[in-house]
Amino acid sequence: MRIRCNGNPNKAKGEVNRMGRVIHFDIGADKPERVSKFYKDTFGWKFEKWNGPMSYWMITTGNEKEPGINGGMGLKSDSGGMMSAMTIGVKELDRTLKQIAANGGKVLQAKSAIPGVGWFATFLDTEGNTFGLMQDDKKAK
Repeated sequence: MRIRCNGNPNKAKGEVNRMGRVIHFDIGADKPERVSKFYKDTFGWKFEKWNGPMSYWMITTGNEKEPGINGGMGLKSDSGGMMSAMTIGVKELDRTLKQIAANGGKVLQAKSAIPGVGWFATFLDTEGNTFGLMQDDKKAK
């Protein structure tokens, strides 16, 4: 699973990380076989079933040496009907969730563990756009 969190190593203690980057995208699917065929045939993307606690497929969108991000696909029924979302890597998820609420956003899915990967949450921005947040932590359970 290629998930990275890009923190700002130069930030002062207590300062909000303002350099979160899009690190991953998710596609929701009713029929994973149908949509994976669409993306394979259209863009040449590769899909690999993830050996984790949920029905999920990792998506490789291109050569690792070229700019771009990879993503994943899950069942809409497992994600509350989510259609698609981008995930932003953050260094401190709890702090980021507080900042989202303070700045007019809304937390949709509270912090939850993706075992062996990290901590995940989702939110709506002020315009109703859904984003994911990921904090790397291989010890997450």
